[in-house]
Amino acid sequence: MSNDLTRRYRGRFAPTPSGPLHFGSLVAALGSYLDARAAGGEWRVRIEDIDPPRCPEGAADTILRQLEAFGLAWDGNVRWQHRRHEAYQAALERLAAQGLAYPCSCSRKQWREHAVYPGWCRDGVCRPDAPVAWRLRSDLGEQPATFDDRRLGRIRLDPEALGDVVLKRKDDLFAYQLAVVVDDADQGITDVVRGEDLLDNTPWQRQLQRALGYPLPRYLHLPLLVAANGQKLSKQNFAPALATDADAIRRQLFCALQALDQSPPLELASYPVSEQLARATSQWSPSRLTRASTRAVPQEL
Repeated sequence: MSNDLTRRYRGRFAPTPSGPLHFGSLVAALGSYLDARAAGGEWRVRIEDIDPPRCPEGAADTILRQLEAFGLAWDGNVRWQHRRHEAYQAALERLAAQGLAYPCSCSRKQWREHAVYPGWCRDGVCRPDAPVAWRLRSDLGEQPATFDDRRLGRIRLDPEALGDVVLKRKDDLFAYQLAVVVDDADQGITDVVRGEDLLDNTPWQRQLQRALGYPLPRYLHLPLLVAANGQKLSKQNFAPALATDADAIRRQLFCALQALDQSPPLELASYPVSEQLARATSQWSPSRLTRASTRAVPQEL
């Protein structure tokens, strides 16, 4: 297994096309973009459309147009996860051969009184006649899981407290944890920059990376944007889509730089997006990011 951090920087932004991007999405995209460009690296876009019922027609195209409107130009071709099922299946079979992935017939209703799935099918499927999902044996991973985050420092999490995550669902759709790891490795991603809401996904992903012999990327988890009611900005919480007119786009980009603690000068808010991005790239400093887990949405929005 290689963990060569001398590889040329390659980052990515990987949205799920369940709706248009909102301000929280912009902050995540901008953080990963600036980190890549400031390092002289590549920035890729991957559409994580492995769950068709959640992905309305046209949503992915809308996301790509939004990125273009904010000047966030990507390198290479867009990666589409719905075309990658064979690669995910091959990885799952390798995990099963190592005894790290197992079939599970249990329903969420059966274990609803437990905080996480109790692992009842680890030693054999409880109901051989029922449809099965495939889960990862978290008890066979690093105990505790430890890794370094470029903003938060040394992180220690208990895989047993996180449970045996699903890798492939009962409806034969692959789950996020497996797909993201396979695609990050296939695309040569060296640095993962994303929201702190995904921090506790990292132990599962590092276990998968090690088991599959993949390089271990570096991680930078960004603070989350929250609305006035304290809820995380998300599509589920009906966060409004990003602006579409030029003046509002410039203003939102400037506010995103503020949310990333980059302290842009006030006059930058009126600059075209290309000039804002050029200045922000030259001045990008992840060390300015505070350890506070959330940011309030700017009132200017």
